Amino acid sequence: MKLSTKGRYAVMAMVDIGLNGEGRTVSLAEISVRQDISQEYLEQLFGKLRRAGLVASARGAAGGYTLARPATDITLAEVIEAVDEPLRVTRCDGDAVEGCVKGERCCAHDLWSSLGRQMMYFLESVTLEDV
Repeated sequence: MKLSTKGRYAVMAMVDIGLNGEGRTVSLAEISVRQDISQEYLEQLFGKLRRAGLVASARGAAGGYTLARPATDITLAEVIEAVDEPLRVTRCDGDAVEGCVKGERCCAHDLWSSLGRQMMYFLESVTLEDV
């Protein structure tokens, strides 16, 4: 199973906003300190999260980010997909066999492919509120 740093950090940052952003914006500097993630890295992630409609931004002295929707309506799968990170458990691309083993389906392909789908079903069922 491979979940990248982008996906993990995006989930951590979104959960942080859910926990600390009740009625106010949360700055990337605050998230950076609490979660030990560089602010520059967070800026990259939040550009993608904003474009995906998961966060809203506010400028100015009290600027920062808020969740664009209630935490009960944002799934972990959405967060991970927003930062362009597909969850991969096979060497190939999903159910395709290109790149599997010498261009052919490996002996455990169906097992790993099924596991990947189950993991996505799980992440689609967990919201920020649940975390």
